[in-house]
Amino acid sequence: MNLENRKRELAREFSPMLEKTTKTSKIWIGFLIAVILVGVYAFFVQLFKGHIVTGMRDNVVWGIYIINFIFFVCLSYSGAFISGVLHFFKTPWKNSVSRIVEIITVLSLIVGPIFILLCIGRLDRLHYLFIYPRIQSPITWDIIAIMTDLIGCFIYLYLTFIPDFAILRDHSENASKWRQKVYKYLAIGYQDTPTQREKLHKITRTMSAMVIALAIVAYSVLAWIFSLTLQPGWNSSIFAPYFIIAGLYSGISVIIIAMYLIRKYYHLEHYIRKVHFIGAGIVLLVISLLFGYFTFSEYFSRWFSHKLSDANLLNTLFTRYFWMFIFANYIGVLVPIAILFFKKLRTIKSITFAAVIAVIGLWFNRYLIVVPTLESPYLPIQDTREEFVHYTATWIEWSLSFAGVAAFILFFILIMKLVPVIPMSGIIDNEREQKKVKKSFKKIVTE
Repeated sequence: MNLENRKRELAREFSPMLEKTTKTSKIWIGFLIAVILVGVYAFFVQLFKGHIVTGMRDNVVWGIYIINFIFFVCLSYSGAFISGVLHFFKTPWKNSVSRIVEIITVLSLIVGPIFILLCIGRLDRLHYLFIYPRIQSPITWDIIAIMTDLIGCFIYLYLTFIPDFAILRDHSENASKWRQKVYKYLAIGYQDTPTQREKLHKITRTMSAMVIALAIVAYSVLAWIFSLTLQPGWNSSIFAPYFIIAGLYSGISVIIIAMYLIRKYYHLEHYIRKVHFIGAGIVLLVISLLFGYFTFSEYFSRWFSHKLSDANLLNTLFTRYFWMFIFANYIGVLVPIAILFFKKLRTIKSITFAAVIAVIGLWFNRYLIVVPTLESPYLPIQDTREEFVHYTATWIEWSLSFAGVAAFILFFILIMKLVPVIPMSGIIDNEREQKKVKKSFKKIVTE
């Protein structure tokens, strides 16, 4: 088949996904917008009344805003790392999942830092972080890391989009005029010539290596914000690798969930196959074993040390947060391992279920790292009232948290309305490679 005809065929195959919106999609989008609007209302309530409307107080100064920030940034860094590895090592099945991973990476880097802004009491002084940064502060380095990673991941995502923008520009005659203009502008004159293709592949490969390095460095900096303090539960030398493994754990899990939903809703069984779920499931199994090991090492060392501060923290975990502790560190780790370890249990639905359990368990794990630690300070608490000693999130915090998740999903849907979730250029590249292999094989047989 002629190359241009193949491109036209792919554009026609994916155009309904881009241009048509079903009634179910409209209802779903309306629901997400409603959740976001509730979050906007909650934001203005917090803005005008202050943090008194949240559960945060002098003792527990961080709540689920920081937990959500850690979770989303963790997700973005793991996505950047996974995407970089898939491109750098030219993994055969990368075309089915690479775009899902890249979109998750960029959106997580956009949504995650917003929760930091929600945690700041005086947004009118936010610009001081950039005007008067302290080079000694880990927070300054974290801002630099997040901004650098966001720019790097955005450029990387755009580079992978360019060939598809060119295909849609040339073969979307029936698309609306605004779409044609957008595709023409974003394709930046790309014509898929051998020279352009080779240059783009080289640049993308270089960026993938840079993204891997950025992901490791940036998430290590985030971990050091915690571990460089003397707080019980945070002062740990393994927090950087522990956070990186936790990030990969959540990243693989969210990718599996996204694969399942996109495959089922858009009927992409031909592109996202069972073999992709099994491969992702095996990776999740390995990561879950590593995560379980780091979690055990962290809690065992605190239990064995017999320090009074660590003993108080563990006592809080085993009493006030007992069921959350069990779910985060036992169910959230052992259930995925039990499902993924046995070959017969590795079905698409069971792998997705294991991923859901892993995501929930990891969010609880982040909660247990932040809140119980702040409830167990070194200095004695002067005000012993329940609301000052312990933390409970209010409806304001939950509304804004759900609004962040809704915004993440809504932006994902809107991006999938602009460009196919399965890279068309990747399909064409695979077909080119297959033709080369066949020609080489015929040549060898002939000789």
